[in-house]
Amino acid sequence: MTTAARAKRPVVAALYREALPPRLAEIEELAEVRLTKAEGLAKAMDGADVLYQWHSFSPALRENWDAASSLKWIHVTAAGVSQLMFDELAASDVTYTNSRGVLSTAIAEFALGFVLDMAKDSQGSYRLQQEQRWQHRTTRKVQGQSAVVVGTGSIGREIARLFRAVGMEVDGAGRTARPGDTDFGQVLSSRELAAVVHGYDYLVLAAPLTADTTGLVSTEVLNAMKPSARIINVGRGQLVDTPALTDALSSGSIAGAALDVVHPEPLPEGHALWSMENVIITPHMCGDTEDYLDDLGKLFLDNLKRYCNGQPLENIVDKALGFVPTSEPSLT
Repeated sequence: MTTAARAKRPVVAALYREALPPRLAEIEELAEVRLTKAEGLAKAMDGADVLYQWHSFSPALRENWDAASSLKWIHVTAAGVSQLMFDELAASDVTYTNSRGVLSTAIAEFALGFVLDMAKDSQGSYRLQQEQRWQHRTTRKVQGQSAVVVGTGSIGREIARLFRAVGMEVDGAGRTARPGDTDFGQVLSSRELAAVVHGYDYLVLAAPLTADTTGLVSTEVLNAMKPSARIINVGRGQLVDTPALTDALSSGSIAGAALDVVHPEPLPEGHALWSMENVIITPHMCGDTEDYLDDLGKLFLDNLKRYCNGQPLENIVDKALGFVPTSEPSLT
């Protein structure tokens, strides 16, 4: 690489917490990289073109926004950006990209695993095994069961494809209702969830957290579900009114829940949800496969190549909406 070419390389401030970002050597071939933890971010951003937010949920950018005057592009290694967006960033001209799509298949697999776990009562079998009891039971078929997936973006679509592959009937719920869709039988309006949710065996939450989706699953929605229905949440904990969900599960007005995300998170010690036999809780891990960190690093590297070549970036977030718009009309 010539001296002139090196002089044109972008300056990337890479924010990390403990482990360094993967594919660092490849990134350094394209850019001058300033590795920094939160306390050094202001200095690292001085004159930088790009912020690579490997420490995805750090509040450091908000706290040091005055030092970000030269930034042209920010990339965060998360799909949901509700916790990261603030007024000054939203109003700026800085291009903001996220990691939408990288974890979609893994999250969909987790959601399908939850369906199989609950339908086949794997938790009940485990409890009986611990008691060394041989007790025959019947379980429910998955084939022919119905689900409505709230969130028709990349995660919701992967969930729909996997659910349909095992014979389930799947509709979506998003910002705009429409009768036909490539992945869903129909897309309903998420604002009218209480009016339609009674027809489904599973309510699956995979939407981004926005002002419109916060508290979407309310007492009204829970009361409208049939008693045999179950909730799966692989989106954000704040999509659900936790006290209302706790009441619905304890009273038996719905049959169960599988929660990879909760609110508050982590769930406090002693919370009633921990000890309910009709609840499965996992610690916000549904997208975290053995190689997910390298996949996240590859996405940034590919986008950096686009940036260096003057090509359009992928996964540009609409900062007013809080997510990446697609050709599909609805994401929430």
